[in-house]
Amino acid sequence: MRVSCFQENLAKGLSIVGRAVSSRSTLPVLGNILLEAKDNQLRLAATNLEIGINCWIGARVEDEGAITVPARLLTEFVNSLPPERIDMELAVRTQTLHLQCARYDANIKGIDAAEFPIIPTVDNGNGPEETAEVLEGSTIALETTGLRKMIDQVIFAAATDESRPTLTGVEVAFKGDRLTMAATDGYRLSVRSVELDHPFQEEITVIVPARSLGELARVLADADDEQPVQVTVTQARNQILFRVQGKGTQARGAFHKVDIVSQLIDARFPDYRAIIPKSYQTRTVVDTQELLKAVRVAHLFARDNANIVRLKVIPTNGETPGAVQLIATSAEMGDNVNELDALVEGDELDIAFNARYLIDVLSQIDQPQVVLETTQPTRPGAIRPVGMGTEEFLHVVMPMHPPR
Repeated sequence: MRVSCFQENLAKGLSIVGRAVSSRSTLPVLGNILLEAKDNQLRLAATNLEIGINCWIGARVEDEGAITVPARLLTEFVNSLPPERIDMELAVRTQTLHLQCARYDANIKGIDAAEFPIIPTVDNGNGPEETAEVLEGSTIALETTGLRKMIDQVIFAAATDESRPTLTGVEVAFKGDRLTMAATDGYRLSVRSVELDHPFQEEITVIVPARSLGELARVLADADDEQPVQVTVTQARNQILFRVQGKGTQARGAFHKVDIVSQLIDARFPDYRAIIPKSYQTRTVVDTQELLKAVRVAHLFARDNANIVRLKVIPTNGETPGAVQLIATSAEMGDNVNELDALVEGDELDIAFNARYLIDVLSQIDQPQVVLETTQPTRPGAIRPVGMGTEEFLHVVMPMHPPR
């Protein structure tokens, strides 16, 4: 194998696939990254057997070949190089990769590429692109920018506790002309729905690990917004594949395309619709950024008291505008009261929420105003952006213990 590429492109590719490298595995090859030079492209690949990532970057290939090398060493070495051309050559007999960039020279010992697990790819209609397994299943194209925003608005609500594996995933449902994502950790629920440009022919509901969607969102930040993301679901193999198109192979710090393949969580997602409040007694409309700022200030005092922030909702009364008071108390540090103007319909209410949860959801809302719908201090509250359809984004958060 003899191949040359830009340092920025290789560094970018390594940063994308490096997140799928297995940190603790009994198989040494899973701690490596695969480099495969073919068709004037360099394919980088990594997997921990739950998620696999292929990334293609532009390169000049003189001799085709493949090798796997230790991920951490290769990434740190490439990141330390000047932004110039890197020449790589493989000594097949010793499985050693020689790298040269400007006046830097290194030899990295690797493991034969034949030992690396095969990461599936998709067929573009021209036959398999490389010596990889072709994934077949139901495919749909999704708009890049909208998909990234959608993921950001749900994954923060997924559980991180591995003892409840089902809740570490996001339910992704394709039904007719709608795509819906939902995540919950048992204390909060985030549901985001969008209308599809092209209705899906069949109904598919799968649970995708939140971590896999998080990796997809990171890749989408550097993707070509004009090109859709191809999503392929194969329920027989219990896998989902996302193909993301990059901004080209000639630009510095760019990739050509990325495939993210993830195992699905084989379980039944809780019926989250049962906990969505059907009515409200108090409806509070408030400026999103002002509320976010007030919660962040209150959190400074609340973090020593289990993140508890009390919201005292004061209804609009004749000429007196409504208000929301945020009260945070710490026995050791002191206390804090912030007040915001609000449009309040219904009853006065005193309810406590986890400040961290409020910050998470308010940070993901772009609309200038947000509405909080509540019933009782012991019942969940519903947060929706004002201006979006009621079906599009909903966040439900459980209250903390009732305020005394």
